[in-house]
Amino acid sequence: MREFNTDARKDSAPGGVEAHVLGDDGVFPNNGRMPVLVFRNALEVTGRSATSAIQRLFAENHWGGSWVNGIYEYHHYHSTAHEVLAVCGGKAKVQLGGGQGLIASLSAGDVAVIPAGVAHKNLDSSSDFTVVGAYPEGQRYDMCYGEAGERPGTDENIARVPLPESDPLRGPDGPLMQHWFS
Repeated sequence: MREFNTDARKDSAPGGVEAHVLGDDGVFPNNGRMPVLVFRNALEVTGRSATSAIQRLFAENHWGGSWVNGIYEYHHYHSTAHEVLAVCGGKAKVQLGGGQGLIASLSAGDVAVIPAGVAHKNLDSSSDFTVVGAYPEGQRYDMCYGEAGERPGTDENIARVPLPESDPLRGPDGPLMQHWFS
């Protein structure tokens, strides 16, 4: 299990984001084609209107179905949609890729873009931990838990999920496009 934190920077990556490809672990399909992207200190999250501003930003960049909450404290993934999570308050340790996956320390202002199939779980968080989540326009998420019988159906779903038309933060020319379309 590898851990990375808010001090980690990968400035040589396109757009200055961290990119982590997480392959099938035998329980969770994850996504061997598209990396999880972590944008550090990508958003200004001060003030009461931060969540609304982030929801507007996502909508402007064609990511909808937004919500404000936390991250579930159990491994789960979506086989029918990609997901963006913007941390608006507090901090958390989030495991990506299943029980042997990466542990990401995320803080207010950080954003993670999780491709379809990648398991994620809140391992520990501050009492004020809050995220805004959203999905590419036209994609509807399902909930999958790595249970027997989910696959191969979920694998087929993941293969059919279309690429988004833009990066949720920076639009059609953002780093997501470079990482996921190359």
